[in-house]
Amino acid sequence: MTSWKDRPQEQVALLNPAFASTGLWSAARGYLNADVPGRPDALPFALAFLVLPLVLHRETRESLPTNIRTSVAVWASAHPLVRERLPERVRTLVPFTRAALLFGGTHGFISLPGGNVVPNESWKRKVTRELRDCTDEVQLCVHRAEFVGRWLATAGDPLTVLSFFGVQP
Repeated sequence: MTSWKDRPQEQVALLNPAFASTGLWSAARGYLNADVPGRPDALPFALAFLVLPLVLHRETRESLPTNIRTSVAVWASAHPLVRERLPERVRTLVPFTRAALLFGGTHGFISLPGGNVVPNESWKRKVTRELRDCTDEVQLCVHRAEFVGRWLATAGDPLTVLSFFGVQP
């Protein structure tokens, strides 16, 4: 992987482990707080790899539904271009998602018990405070990551969800 000092500024801003782990933390909170009977209590590890590709790409983020009642399957079939490009975006962002998971786990931001991503709720106040000073786009990415977590909680089995997007584990 290229050294952070040798990367384009935009990549440093969007893909640094601290910011990316904030998105994963937010998605894990959304998943945890979604009121969906019979689903796991924490974001499955495999689904964490969808979060950054869905929220960091502006056009994809803007095309996401506005509420969780929209089925992932219906949305994916209504957005064939996103579905076609998402698997490559997931592959490209795997190292950044892994780095974010490692960063978040190392700093106590998230934990990874039993193949799940669990947010540390004690960070909520600090994250909320820090986001106030961020740009609208940063705030929107974190907000939409939480939505993605809630939305994925309604979508069913992780392997099925990945298949809706054309992604293989």
